[in-house]
Formats: sequence, structure tokens, C-alpha cells
Amino acid sequence: MKLDQKLLAQIESDLGLNVPFVKGRKITIKNCWHFSTDGNAVDAMFYNEEDFIAGMNRVFIVVQGYCVVILAFSLMDTHVHFILYGTFEECNRFMHEYVRRTSWYIAVTHKENHKLDGVPIHYQAVDTDTYLKIVLCYTVKNAPAGGIMFNALDYPWSSGPLYFKKKGLWSSPQWVEGTSSLSQLGALQRRLTLRTRELDGVDVDVRMVGQLVFPGEYVAYEIVERIFKTCKSFNYFLCITREEDVDARGGTLSHLTIPMQEMRQHKSELCREMFGTAHVKGLNTQQRLRLARALRRQYNSSVKQIARLCGLVYDEVKDMI
Repeated sequence: MKLDQKLLAQIESDLGLNVPFVKGRKITIKNCWHFSTDGNAVDAMFYNEEDFIAGMNRVFIVVQGYCVVILAFSLMDTHVHFILYGTFEECNRFMHEYVRRTSWYIAVTHKENHKLDGVPIHYQAVDTDTYLKIVLCYTVKNAPAGGIMFNALDYPWSSGPLYFKKKGLWSSPQWVEGTSSLSQLGALQRRLTLRTRELDGVDVDVRMVGQLVFPGEYVAYEIVERIFKTCKSFNYFLCITREEDVDARGGTLSHLTIPMQEMRQHKSELCREMFGTAHVKGLNTQQRLRLARALRRQYNSSVKQIARLCGLVYDEVKDMI
């Protein structure tokens, strides 16, 4: 990602990148935030690969309008995580705009209107260099921590594959082949690819990988590499970071016993068998509880995951499932 010299100098100052390292001493930082949506609020934000591709390109489009620098992010089935540099006001506006546009996409593509209306957005200030390293690795590790069968550094719907790689390359060979530039597409094709009519001010001189804008164009991965200084340090924090190390203020991930995609299919099948419909939207609370208990009996998955799938509030039903 290209950063002008004035912004780069400010980032270096705020994140303490020019402060001499002293073993055992934490460096105070500012203007850095961990944002996430509540994973218990909806059964899905992204349903399939097409949704994830659109979601990735949406990050590129939305960030164009804000004075925000993305250090890391991860798009999960039911929620998203972003580590952002900037003022709180700008980062907060960016996050809400991303959720708003995602909700609009779901309405147009899946005919579920206002699905993300009222979805809680959690945030926390990241105030030390050590904690910044922890939340960066926590974000990158979301997929395997959530039971998704991916190496943390190869999960395609995140910034994980960008760090400490050979310059210009992403993690897997399939991302390297067939690279092109957004500028090579006509105006109509750009709008279709990025799913937006708002191309004024959007930098089109960026690399494309298939239908994806290369994430290195909008993620400041070079800054993250400077934060960790060495690949050895990065791998160390990847290994030691645990979910309980992150005070996510209600936004923590649950440890899932069965991957969410598979459980969603089981939920639909069981819901159809019990109530004649594959969707929980038309079920009342008692029916949803019956479905949740049946899923718990048959698959022994986590209560938090089951509550999420059945459209129930975890804190209200955790002792009833």
C-alpha cells in the first residue's frame, strides 16, 4: 500500500515505530483501534465464495472515502474484524459504512432486507505495542480458531496471506497467476466487478487477481512487518496469542466444534424436517429453542454457535439449550 510521507511519519510516531526497543518495556501507542461486529447477531454475513469476493472488494471501495489505514482484517461467515489506524471518528464511520453496504448487498443478492440493521459493532483502543501485536495475530487467526480448515496465513478472505511474503506475491500460487490491473477494464466492467457505481476518486491503477482487487493495495502490510520487525517475532506472536488474551468486550469468538458452513447445512435440514421450512425467520422463539436443542443433541456443537444459527441471543438462552 502506498502511503504519503506525511502520513507515514505520523503513523511512525503514533505507533512508536521509531522508539528504541527495550526488552520488557511496553511502548504506548495511539490512534489504533480493534473493531468487530457481533458474531452472535446474525446467522450469516457471507454465504458463499461470491459473497466473500464482493466483501473483499467492498473493503477497497469503502476505505477510499476515509482517512483510515487498514493494518489487518478478517471476513468470517458471521462477523468481521478490522485493525485500523486513524482517529476514532474516522474509523468508526468506516466500520459503519462497511456494515451498511454489506447489508445492502445482502438485500439485493439474497433478498433479506435490513439484515444487518442494529448489528452491534464493538471497538477497543489498542494502547500498547505488545497488545497491538496480540490483536493483529488474533485477527489473522480468526479462521482456524473458528473451526475453518485453513492455515491462518492462507485464509483468502483476510489480510493474513500478505505479511512477510516475497515482494509482490500473495500466499498461494493461484493468487499469483493471471494478475492484471483494474485500469485495463472498461468503466462498465469496473462497476460490475466492484459492484458500485461510485468510481469517482477511486484509484483504478491497482492490481487485480481474477475478480479480486489485490489486498496489498489497501492493507498497510509493510507497517505490520515493521511492527513485528522480524518474521520470527510474527510467528512467535501467532503461536502464543490466545482468545482470552483479547478483551473483545463481547466480541470474542467461540470455539466451534463443527465448521459454521457445515452446521448451517445441518440447521437447514433439521429445520425443514421439524417445521417444513429451511429458514428460521418465520419461527417463533419456542420453535427456535426446540431447533437449537435438537442441534445440540445431534451434533454437540457449541451453544454460542447454535444460538447464532437459530437467531437467538446467546446470553438469554445459554442456560436453556
